[in-house]
Amino acid sequence: MIEIDRRRFLAGALASGLATAVAVPAEASGGEATYVTAIRNADGSFGVAVLNADGRLLFTESMEGRGHGATVSPDNATAVVFGRRPGRFAAVVDLAAGKIVRTIPAVEGRHFCGHGLYTPDGRLLYATENAYELEKGMLGVYDVAADYRRIGEIWTGGIGPHETLLMPDGKTAVVANGGILIDPMYGRQKLNIATMEPSLAYLDLESGEVVDKMELGPERHQLSIRHISIDGDGAVWFGCQYEGPKTDQVPLIGKHMRDGEAEMMSAPARVMRGYRQYVGSVATSRDGTLVATSSPRGGVMTIWNCASGTIVSEAKIEDVCGLAPDAGNAFFGTSGTGLVFDGDKDLARYPGIAFDNHMRMV
Repeated sequence: MIEIDRRRFLAGALASGLATAVAVPAEASGGEATYVTAIRNADGSFGVAVLNADGRLLFTESMEGRGHGATVSPDNATAVVFGRRPGRFAAVVDLAAGKIVRTIPAVEGRHFCGHGLYTPDGRLLYATENAYELEKGMLGVYDVAADYRRIGEIWTGGIGPHETLLMPDGKTAVVANGGILIDPMYGRQKLNIATMEPSLAYLDLESGEVVDKMELGPERHQLSIRHISIDGDGAVWFGCQYEGPKTDQVPLIGKHMRDGEAEMMSAPARVMRGYRQYVGSVATSRDGTLVATSSPRGGVMTIWNCASGTIVSEAKIEDVCGLAPDAGNAFFGTSGTGLVFDGDKDLARYPGIAFDNHMRMV
């Protein structure tokens, strides 16, 4: 049976000596951390929320539909929340004013896939998109200074792109191509389960070329790669959802270093069963030595040692999913039941709010 005491998170990290390491990412420097996340309200409406590190809601704003992931501009002034796949909008949030200042509509023949990134200079925004008629994944390119006008797109090297992140070199994007084809005409129906080809693709944002690509191979072709995070050594950790038989027991979490092979994490069968074949979020700690993965379907969260690939701690939390590094070396998290926690401590509970799958530290 899975351990249900979240105090093990902190205890495990301290016991391993990992909580003493210090390295602060740029996004967390210069003041108290805050967190951006999409929400669903008790009346069924959707919005975006910003919380402080104590779990207090600083503001909420209504959105026209369900949001999914968010990205934050390099100056921490703006967040963009992307509509859930197949999303038709992305909301631009002024974090100082506490309001949505613009909505970016999806262009004809494309829909948003829930995630995106800013370039380091904040000049361009890239969004994962589905070119469903072409059956290709795209990164849509938006000119921030021109009111987020769409100025182009580049192929992601696969289909069904989901999360994308900027690599530490500041010029390469890594894209999780889930390999699942959908067409808005058929809602969220998956149209190609028998022929899926999931991959991690590395794109040179200047040239638009795919400069590296990792594929899981025929034996794991139904392991859709969806969520990613980059550890302190530059390895990309990825979480998958499995589209094969429900009785299969497959590894769902792996990591990849460029020009190398994917390494799938091994774990006791009870841990992987707890994920119910779905990893909903992946996040790296501030010092880059720990990675947390979660599953709202199974209500489980696991923390991994990045160097050894071993489990540091595990817990069961109802409908848990949103994860981000906290101000120390633990994880700030949320759930669909309105819970906000930091490491082993429950910070707040909002009965009328269901937090969506992801959050982003500001």
